[in-house]
Amino acid sequence: MGPGPINADPRVLRAMSAQLVGQYDPAMTGYMNETMELYRQVFKTRNRQTLLVDGTSRAGIEAAIVSLVSPGDRVLVPIFGRFGHLLREIAERAGAEVHVIEKEWGQVFTEAEIASALRSVQPKLLAVVHGDTSTTVAQPLEGLGELCAKHGVLFYTDVTASLGGNPFDTDALGLDAVTAGLQKCLGGPSGSAPATFSPRAVEVIDSRKSIEAGIASSADEVHATRIRSNYLDLAMIFDYWGEKRLNHHTEATSMLYGARECARLLVEEGVDAAVERHRVHGAAMLAGVQGLGLATFGDLSHKMNNVVAVVIPDGVNGDAVRGELLEDFGIEIGTSFGPLHGKVWRIGTMGYNARKDAVLTTLAALETVLRRQGAAVVPGGGVDAAYQAYASSVVDTSADEGSAA
Repeated sequence: MGPGPINADPRVLRAMSAQLVGQYDPAMTGYMNETMELYRQVFKTRNRQTLLVDGTSRAGIEAAIVSLVSPGDRVLVPIFGRFGHLLREIAERAGAEVHVIEKEWGQVFTEAEIASALRSVQPKLLAVVHGDTSTTVAQPLEGLGELCAKHGVLFYTDVTASLGGNPFDTDALGLDAVTAGLQKCLGGPSGSAPATFSPRAVEVIDSRKSIEAGIASSADEVHATRIRSNYLDLAMIFDYWGEKRLNHHTEATSMLYGARECARLLVEEGVDAAVERHRVHGAAMLAGVQGLGLATFGDLSHKMNNVVAVVIPDGVNGDAVRGELLEDFGIEIGTSFGPLHGKVWRIGTMGYNARKDAVLTTLAALETVLRRQGAAVVPGGGVDAAYQAYASSVVDTSADEGSAA
């Protein structure tokens, strides 16, 4: 019950146990095409170049940035948590001239603040994290696409922590590049990075195309500003997933099976229904920790549905609480990073674990451990408040009970 990775859905684990097939077996290329179409529905996009980058979500981030950004290009990164710093570092490593604006952790930027920075910096790329699990808040993206279009700026966001559990619409938001991971709201393991790219982004990436020696034809040329990574070269990866079936690398077959099943689960449930499920169970968890008398961290008006930051009470050993929860109850909750390390716990309700029984069990166990630690909590307050939150919800959660079986 931490901020991710979480327990994978059993259907995903079963899918990943299937036998391997050759990378150009018609079944394999058929799975690749099906996966592309499924993730168009997940991302809510018509982008043709919607595919998987083999590697954890960070591989998707790096592939997007290194393929879009040439050395010397200006990149604007609004930072409001740990993962904004990651975007900054990756862009710097790609040779970009990186400009940042920063907010105190737990807060988000206004549209006006980002608009002002765009006018001042005039970047090639705006790179922003959507939901940052280090702070548990989500940056509003509405209006930023129009701003980027007005200023001729490419618009990229990382939705690893938010996709599938929070409202998100690639095309409606005017995004040019989006990358994600499986290990949070999508209910899978880390190791595959779904991504989607607009025609405008594809044009920029293809303008830097350089096919490696040994598979290049005589007509292929090495571009002067070729992408600075071979493995994460999206121009070649596009051709691998496309009709050319370029022999760029061997697809991570078991991860493809898993990523495909994550998307199938989400599409079967309905993306909007999954977001609502995360909202309902996330609201119950928030109500529960508040019902115990615990304080929360961050701007709750912009809190992600799928994770809450809980302030560690004075006099309580945060690591000891986490250890006892894990040892005695088999429940893992998260610590935090940077300025929040040792100050908050992060409790997730996402993916397969966005369930009523998981929420209630976690709250009951947390109350027990805190009382043993001498913390002043409201007896029964967590579970009671969660029940009240469920009672006020219009969504039927009865089917969640016992679903762990």
